[in-house]
Amino acid sequence: MSPTEAKMMSTTFDKIITHDESDDCPVCRAQDIVNYSLVPAVAAWEEAYQMPSHSLAVHGAASLMAFMIQNGVAREDIEKAVAQILDDYEMQMAGEGLLSGPHQGTA
Repeated sequence: MSPTEAKMMSTTFDKIITHDESDDCPVCRAQDIVNYSLVPAVAAWEEAYQMPSHSLAVHGAASLMAFMIQNGVAREDIEKAVAQILDDYEMQMAGEGLLSGPHQGTA
């Protein structure tokens, strides 16, 4: 990957992992969709199919990231982005109790 491509990839991740403090922040919208729709749906699917807890989350996330790698995104870029997002979530959980309640869903 050329330095220009690397910078472009970094910029792309910056746009999707860094809050822009606007009313229409794309990061906040993505988090809302995941937290209020996908997380409860995955928990419900695991229960419905009698699967171990978090099995779909782990394999689903890995599969989506493998798709990104297949489409030319460097694994290292993905790992850095995920690490930053996890750090952000852990800080929020510690400060606000985010995601501390039981997941509910009927999907």
